[in-house]
Amino acid sequence: MRLIGKLGEMVWAQWDELRHAAAVIGTALHLCVRPRCWGREVRRAFMQQVVAIGVEPVGLVCGVAVFVGITAVVQLAFWVAEAGQSQMLGRLLVAVVACELAPALIGIVVIVRSGSVMATELGIMKVSGHVHTLDTQETSPFLHLVMPRVLAAAVSAFCLTIVFILVALASGYLFGAMVGKGSRDLLLFADTVSRAVRPKDVIVILSKSILPALFTGALCCISGLGVGESLTDVPQAMQHALVRSVVGLFVICTGVSFLTYL
Repeated sequence: MRLIGKLGEMVWAQWDELRHAAAVIGTALHLCVRPRCWGREVRRAFMQQVVAIGVEPVGLVCGVAVFVGITAVVQLAFWVAEAGQSQMLGRLLVAVVACELAPALIGIVVIVRSGSVMATELGIMKVSGHVHTLDTQETSPFLHLVMPRVLAAAVSAFCLTIVFILVALASGYLFGAMVGKGSRDLLLFADTVSRAVRPKDVIVILSKSILPALFTGALCCISGLGVGESLTDVPQAMQHALVRSVVGLFVICTGVSFLTYL
């Protein structure tokens, strides 16, 4: 009975955390459509987060995309040609690279690189009293600290996913053409891929890039602002946020894939 009780407490705690994250996401999306919520400081905070989450990691993202292009894209092109199914190349590239690898890898980059910083930064602000200062100044901590980070994570993740897809496909084409393992006709390659894109693929890419990023942003903000009065609580909050964000990333991506291929 004690084991069942502990299991029930754990499940209830996870459910409560999920509801909290959903409430933060819903509130951020609700407030972001109100022009009066976008004051000068909020806009500045949003742009700073976009630069930190979506611009600074571009080099890393391009490096990973080149690796994926040289390995996955070239391998797919080679084996499809060997099997005599060249007409399936575009569909496979869209399904594997664009719909599966790109959102998952970008989600990991955002979580590891930006989510940890987000949780740590907010935790230090909480411990140092900066959040309390905002409260005493009748300034909404949610508008100035949470909403810009949650929205910037979503926007940046989507943009980085598009960059990843384009760089991976381009590098795969170039490497394949150089080693003679793929088509050397750029227009034919681009036409093959573009014709393979379906409306549901666009929905999948949007869902897999934006939803996990929203969840990551909300969870990191919750963990960071939920620390106690000691700096020793900050690393624990960061670790908690990263673990939960990675789990959420794979659960969301798996769920979207399952619904797509039903």
